[in-house]
Amino acid sequence: MHYLYILYSASLSKYYIGYTSTAPELRLQKHLALHKGFTSKATDWQIVYTETYPSKELAMQREKQLKSWKSKIRIEELIKRSSTE
Repeated sequence: MHYLYILYSASLSKYYIGYTSTAPELRLQKHLALHKGFTSKATDWQIVYTETYPSKELAMQREKQLKSWKSKIRIEELIKRSSTE
């Protein structure tokens, strides 16, 4: 399985969108480890949303779609909708 995931950092008040072929929880540990990159700017990232896909290509397409939104409000609406379903 492949996953699209959204992380949230309260200290930065930012979202991070990514995809992985491992469990999102395992990928989160890599984001929280010492490294360079966008997620290294905070240590309070949490998984706030996930979607499951049968192929890497589909997960990548969805990641690209969400990143193209460039809208924090739209991402928050997606997360909120999923928590009420």
